[in-house]
Amino acid sequence: MRPAELAAIRAGDVDLAFRRWERPRVRVGTRMRTAVGLVEITSVDRVPVSKLTATDARRAGATSLAALRQGLDRLHADRPVFRIGLRYAGADPRQALREAVPDAAEIEALGGWLDRLDRASPTGPWTRATLLLIDELPATRAPDLAQRMGRDTPSFKLNVRKLKERGLTESLDIGYRLSARGAAILEHEGHPLSAGGRSAPEPGIPLPHLGAAATRALTARGVVRLEQVAELSAGEVQALHGVGPYALRHLRSALDAAGLAFHDEPPARPRADAGGRATAPLAADT
Repeated sequence: MRPAELAAIRAGDVDLAFRRWERPRVRVGTRMRTAVGLVEITSVDRVPVSKLTATDARRAGATSLAALRQGLDRLHADRPVFRIGLRYAGADPRQALREAVPDAAEIEALGGWLDRLDRASPTGPWTRATLLLIDELPATRAPDLAQRMGRDTPSFKLNVRKLKERGLTESLDIGYRLSARGAAILEHEGHPLSAGGRSAPEPGIPLPHLGAAATRALTARGVVRLEQVAELSAGEVQALHGVGPYALRHLRSALDAAGLAFHDEPPARPRADAGGRATAPLAADT
């Protein structure tokens, strides 16, 4: 699913998707890990195109019923259509895992798990070297890291995903960074860590996930927090090479949630709760 679809699912604006498949590729109850958190499959039904409705189109985020049908007819028009119910099921549990520093017993267990990965690897030990490289070079492109390791990019990414499953690393729009959990493992084993890679984050609200091109454009200008975005006009941000409508829309949404705005736009009005009381701005989720 595209980033815009995921954001709409999280917001509750989209709860259906339509796909042309030979047979169902997902099961009810499956929870998919995505860039916005967990998305649960609530239903999977085969439906004739002729039975699709305007309500289906709206719930799927399509601009119209005609647009939904055209999209389905664009590819594999000979395959049946499946209607998939979707629900945002909360944050990725790996997020909390990354921030939880393990105790001594868990450190020993994780160390044993890393040892088993190293022993099973046909190319030799790689776990600690990969963690140390990510600590040394956070927010670095995966192909560049793979080259430093003497590995091809697909196999390098596969290895990093294994580490991420245990909360030892975190994926960024560009590259990765070592989690507090990963740092604890390396520190316990006496591996030298990069002070720069583990420095305290700059105060403020981090940028939302925008895609690699937009993130690269903003960070190249020194913009890494929403408060810095609010010092710029929408036109200045949009003029940056790599910042398109998707990134601008998500920046504006994150600014609004934080009670901020672009420099040339009025600040967002405070949110109200069910009783009409103003609530504090919400920090952007990263």
